[in-house]
Amino acid sequence: MATETEVGELLHQRGWRTAFTVTEMVNAWAALVSVIERGYGDDIYEYTNDLYCRNWLHEAWLLLDEHVVQLWTPRIKALDDHYKAVTIDDDGQALDQFHRLPGPDLWWWRRHPRILTGDLGRSLRSAGAIGADPDTA
Repeated sequence: MATETEVGELLHQRGWRTAFTVTEMVNAWAALVSVIERGYGDDIYEYTNDLYCRNWLHEAWLLLDEHVVQLWTPRIKALDDHYKAVTIDDDGQALDQFHRLPGPDLWWWRRHPRILTGDLGRSLRSAGAIGADPDTA
């Protein structure tokens, strides 16, 4: 197993644009979950790009030292639970219209925001997503 620095470098070598840290990606996941809760107004392509922070964490968890995993898992689990609370599981049907879905173990790709607003909301509604209007949520 590898240290945080080693994992960041390894994932960068595998194609991630930089050698991210666990802290950076946990913070990115927390920020995304927070924005989704309020109503994600950016477009579908920014949204799918933003979801990749959770992919990075998934990949890193397979490589990291057990100590690091134990340290961060409670925070990530809490964020995952919060994400589930502010999204709707549609088995990825809406997002799949815009972005090829990864394997089933990447469950966050099979959900969409509960509050559908802005460009993202229009795109997801056009793909059949049903969610709350931000004015009534």
